Amino acid sequence: MDRKNGKLNKIYLGTNTKMFKNTEETVWFVRELEHYVADVDRERLNLFVIPSFMSIGPAAAVGKMTIIGAQNMGWEKRGAFTGEISPLMLKEAGASLVMAGHSERRHIFGETDLQENKKVLCALKHGFTALLCVGETREDKEYGISDEVLRIQIKTGLKGVDAGQAKRLWIAYEPVWAIGEDGEPASREYAEEKHRVIRLALTELFGKAAGEQIPILYGGSVNQKNAPGMIRTEGIDGLFIGRSAWDVENFSRIIHECFDVYTEIRGKDS
Repeated sequence: MDRKNGKLNKIYLGTNTKMFKNTEETVWFVRELEHYVADVDRERLNLFVIPSFMSIGPAAAVGKMTIIGAQNMGWEKRGAFTGEISPLMLKEAGASLVMAGHSERRHIFGETDLQENKKVLCALKHGFTALLCVGETREDKEYGISDEVLRIQIKTGLKGVDAGQAKRLWIAYEPVWAIGEDGEPASREYAEEKHRVIRLALTELFGKAAGEQIPILYGGSVNQKNAPGMIRTEGIDGLFIGRSAWDVENFSRIIHECFDVYTEIRGKDS
């Protein structure tokens, strides 16, 4: 990948449906989404949907131009791990992207940076793209330690990953205080500042060439109103969108508006 005017040669837009859509709803959503965005140049768009485990296979079967991911994954390929899903199972189902470190996994289910690291390493070992989510809590922000928290999450979560694997690594910055029904989106200035902190940590880990090519997405109360502005923001390579994306027509509008902004900045002929 290359950067032009601060943007990669693809824009990254996607959603995690959490525990909201059943299999029938997910299949309809993916099929309709592909219809609505059929006019968008797919050579310049990485569109992804991360549904429930039960919906991965059916979604992958209809998602011809959509990356289908998993919301979680165990870090062993097999064994006595009741309730876990192995990378082999996800591969068989058709997933090509694995998410690790979502704030709900960290703060509801108690997952640690060391566990997220195991998941990232396992995902990369088995040929997946790994999407590592990072973000500070409201308390971290109030105590002025947001940057330290982000650097710890990045450097611990990616320990053992080498520069050659960086091409299959995505980062999602999701400030915990900005997520959910009561979340408030970060300002463009704040998001730009934190993306800069994350980018510096990545270049320290992998070197400038590899670290600059890892896409960093913003997530946290993204909607049609603020999405285009976020894409205009320096250092934001895409958006990880929640409930605003779960209505297919609304998600389509966000995609089209963001893609137009991206094309304007990057250049139509790039």
